[in-house]
Amino acid sequence: MKEATGELNMTVITVIAIAAIGAFLAFFLPGILDTIQTNWEQSQECLDPRYCND
Repeated sequence: MKEATGELNMTVITVIAIAAIGAFLAFFLPGILDTIQTNWEQSQECLDPRYCND
């Protein structure tokens, strides 16, 4: 019975960890993707660094 309880505890910890990662991504991923898209668009506007305005 102790072994079954240990496995259940590990399952609960895994589910909580996955939920925490999901919540983190749900909160921060839109901002991260927006920043990546903005940086990508800015880098594509000026392909020759000699003529870029910083």
